[in-house]
Amino acid sequence: MSKTFTKAIFTFLLFFVTAAVAQAQNVVISGSVIDKLTKEPIPGVGITVKGTTAGTATDNAGKYNFSTSQKAPFTLVISYLGYTSVEKQITGNTSNLDVELEQTALLGQEVVISASRTPEKILESPVSVERMGAAAIKEVAAPSFYDALNNMKGVEISTQSLTFKSINTRGFNSNGNTRFNQYVDGMDNQAPGLNFSVGNIVGVNDLDVDNVELLPGASSALYGAGGISGTMLITSKSPFDYQGASFQYKRGINHVNDNSSETQPFNQLDVRVAKAWNNKFAFKGTFSFMQAEDWHANNFSNFDRAARQAKPGDRSSDPNYDGINSYGDEVSQNMKNVAQAALNAGTSGFVQQALGLTAPPTAAQIADFRAHPLRGPALTNFLTTDPRFSAFTLGFKNPALLPDQSVSRTGYEEVNLVDYKTQSLKTSGALHYRFTPTIEAIAQANWGTGTSVYTGSDRYSLRNFSIGQYKLELKGRDFFLKGYTTQERSGDSYISSILGSYINEKSKRSTDWFPQYVANFVGARNAGLDEAGAHAAARKAADVGRFVPGSAAFEAAKDQIMNTTIASTDFKKGIYGAKFNDKTNLYHYEGMYNFSNLLNNAVEFQLGASYRIFQLRSGGTIFNDLNDKIDINEYGAFAQLGKKLFNDVLKLTVSGRYDKSKNFEGRFTPRVTGVFTVAPNNNIRLSYQTGYRNPTTQNQYIDLSVGGGSQRLIGGLPQSLNNYSLYTNKPFTDVSYRAFLASASAGTPNPGLLQQYNFDAKGVVPESVQAYEVGYKGLLGPKFLIDAYAYYNMYKNFITAVDVYQRGDDGSFTKFGVPVNATGEVKAYGAALGVDYLLGKFNVSGNVSYNEIGDLPTGYINDFNTPKYRYNLGLGNKEIIKNVGFNVAWRWQDKFYWNSSFASGEVPAYSTLDAQVNLKVPSVNSMIKIGGSNVLNKYYFTSYGNPSVGALYYVSYTFNP
Repeated sequence: MSKTFTKAIFTFLLFFVTAAVAQAQNVVISGSVIDKLTKEPIPGVGITVKGTTAGTATDNAGKYNFSTSQKAPFTLVISYLGYTSVEKQITGNTSNLDVELEQTALLGQEVVISASRTPEKILESPVSVERMGAAAIKEVAAPSFYDALNNMKGVEISTQSLTFKSINTRGFNSNGNTRFNQYVDGMDNQAPGLNFSVGNIVGVNDLDVDNVELLPGASSALYGAGGISGTMLITSKSPFDYQGASFQYKRGINHVNDNSSETQPFNQLDVRVAKAWNNKFAFKGTFSFMQAEDWHANNFSNFDRAARQAKPGDRSSDPNYDGINSYGDEVSQNMKNVAQAALNAGTSGFVQQALGLTAPPTAAQIADFRAHPLRGPALTNFLTTDPRFSAFTLGFKNPALLPDQSVSRTGYEEVNLVDYKTQSLKTSGALHYRFTPTIEAIAQANWGTGTSVYTGSDRYSLRNFSIGQYKLELKGRDFFLKGYTTQERSGDSYISSILGSYINEKSKRSTDWFPQYVANFVGARNAGLDEAGAHAAARKAADVGRFVPGSAAFEAAKDQIMNTTIASTDFKKGIYGAKFNDKTNLYHYEGMYNFSNLLNNAVEFQLGASYRIFQLRSGGTIFNDLNDKIDINEYGAFAQLGKKLFNDVLKLTVSGRYDKSKNFEGRFTPRVTGVFTVAPNNNIRLSYQTGYRNPTTQNQYIDLSVGGGSQRLIGGLPQSLNNYSLYTNKPFTDVSYRAFLASASAGTPNPGLLQQYNFDAKGVVPESVQAYEVGYKGLLGPKFLIDAYAYYNMYKNFITAVDVYQRGDDGSFTKFGVPVNATGEVKAYGAALGVDYLLGKFNVSGNVSYNEIGDLPTGYINDFNTPKYRYNLGLGNKEIIKNVGFNVAWRWQDKFYWNSSFASGEVPAYSTLDAQVNLKVPSVNSMIKIGGSNVLNKYYFTSYGNPSVGALYYVSYTFNP
């Protein structure tokens, strides 16, 4: 036998003996946990040694068995959310320690972290905070926990598609909400190229959500830039606390009684697996896949882009029709301008050819040619007899044949351009290692991909896009250090209006289509047709050769354009592209230390700092980065000091944060809060908070054609403005440009009406808010919880946008959309009231919210985009009869006016009812749920230009929920 093998055997025996001795010194405990009422086993119950993190959890049969080196006697804590905890004294090895837990509802006893970045009871929070725990998530009356956020007090959701939804509080709602922060396990969940989270497309599946905390209003003092309208923290389940395998399959239908689609299937599968060893090492993995037919956007109202509002008419009655959810019809020209340009081109070409010039003639050469006794009549004869120009000449000779009317190209409906086969695949994995009971290292990866539709300044078809988030973190009871990156990839995403416009261009160039339209119109009018008939005849003639949706030519052009990048577009070569090429990244590093324990909790004191880098990489398809890489560096630090006074009756907290971004001056944001305990479990809170947000990456560097090419969005930084000479060749205001157009339509164009717009030399700068809030939260007896607040916000340098028109050398105008800061202050105020009442085994809840905007500065575009009143009512019972529970949520909101860069119009008032009934099957640790959102199937939309949402009915089966 070799010495090596002998040594190995000796080492193994020594290890075995040592382990046996160690095991002999451990205290071994086993038993089971059941529901006191139903006598059914409860899986996932936490069994821990009091004062430590040592312990385990019950298995699917409600049984547990573990050993601990804790010296007896000690106390064992048996706890599970929704049940009263039980403590047992342990004096040595114990078997068959069976425990019965009693269901309970402890209103106001939840612990939150978001409000102060340190654990505290929600009743004692210094600012408004909403919370949804794991127990509530299991039984929400909605298809997912994210949909159920709409039932929280003061929360609203803008639905752009089945999977893309934006959360908002306290006004200034938008489709992609850049004023609201969303964090998943401490990682900013924003897509760095967009600067807002893409809903829960790349997030957490329902089986892995431990809790959601939402802070309405400003939160920059603790969380940095952004979050002017609110901050939400989503925390996933720890593999130490929630072990085992779980899965959920959901099958449903939507598009019921939908005029735009047949009834369609909905399928979703969620899986979670977690395991821990010796309370030291743990891992978890999750997977979720959803597939369905998306909601169809079919608002074909006629839209006046200059006035930013709907106008009367449709394609049959308005030659310049521009449907909100049809694309390609944004391209429009004035008939007289078309005729004049064609005649000018014909004249120039004739003169050049007659004189044998190698370049177009000058104005003087053309004038001499016209004055020549022989050449002049020849030119006139050419223009009046050549079929390309004779109609235009005839029209100018007889103005009744050529009206001063704009006409648009024939567009394509969104359903023909956008991929409605929505799907979402998201997966995550995490490794956890505990060095001590309180110090833990985490390596985590979240990745998701999918197909959806997003509304910004356009409707964007997000196809096969992906976002990955990867984190390393070391955290303890009093500190954390973490670094993470967000990797955004646009996949096959494209702009729908550009696609529609370019399919038109592939079938027939606009330089040919518009002259054909005008010539045929003049001919039809000259033949005796009335104006409406002439327009119909002209469009029919000009549309000859137009690619028809579904045809081979249409599909070939569509496929080519949506797979060619925007930056590759070359009109001269006939190359058209609508595809993004975005590979933008975010890198973030952050740390915090809580000194409170070092100070014996005489005061609460925290310090933290962060550093982040945006790397904008769109290849010139979104940003002005075709030839230059763009990096944005930001850093910040905060401190917070809190102290309880007057025998813990009053708690004061002071916070402050300093942040600096590469393109903007540094900014300090303070926060002062006070919580006054007027009676046990009854607190009044006061707060003064400040918030700010930097202009988004797109506000700074975007360079993108939208609206079918009718408008260019550019960043508001001085360098972006200089790229288009907007400081030197000053553009004209939107109002004055429309006045000029009106004068031209009346036959007396008056350039004197045009008023210049002057951009600030600093360009766009960060906006800020001062927020005041007073609130009360208290228990009026053990079964009645009330929460109320009122707020008043004052915004400065509010980031909005202006449309301006720049005149080129040829006299034509180019429209630019540019982010700017509103002058003066924008003020908003509101209040909310929420109640929860335990009526026997029933939980009755309700809340009402009120939001209002004050006087607006002159010229400010009101994008408050929030109903004045909205309320929710809920009724639920976890077990109305044995193993059967239900939940119902009814929501109503008032009508309001929606204003955005895509479309503006009234959103009607609506109400919707969500409901579910569930059956628990303890024998196989499962739950069957039958439910639906908008079960009455009353179609509604949350923002103008977005799709209408109908019912989604489903049945789900969940194992080990």
